[in-house]
Amino acid sequence: MRKYVLLAALLIVSGFMLLSAVDMHPFGSPDREDMDKYFINNAQEEVSANNVVTSIVFDYRGFDTLGEATVLFTAVVGVSLIFRRLIK
Repeated sequence: MRKYVLLAALLIVSGFMLLSAVDMHPFGSPDREDMDKYFINNAQEEVSANNVVTSIVFDYRGFDTLGEATVLFTAVVGVSLIFRRLIK
């Protein structure tokens, strides 16, 4: 019985992966290009940065980057506290 459950789970996961792969967009072709063109055309004037990626990460999406850094810092502190308890 367990063998059939594992086989069914494997078939379901394989089918899902196959359908996901068929439904994917081609690599490098975004759905919408208007935001891309806006950032490329206006990044140097608005932010005074030559690197468009850096201007997006630090200026246009600064609060999002700050939130990601806070989550990573919290994760590192949590893992270090867990290992500290295990070592003692």
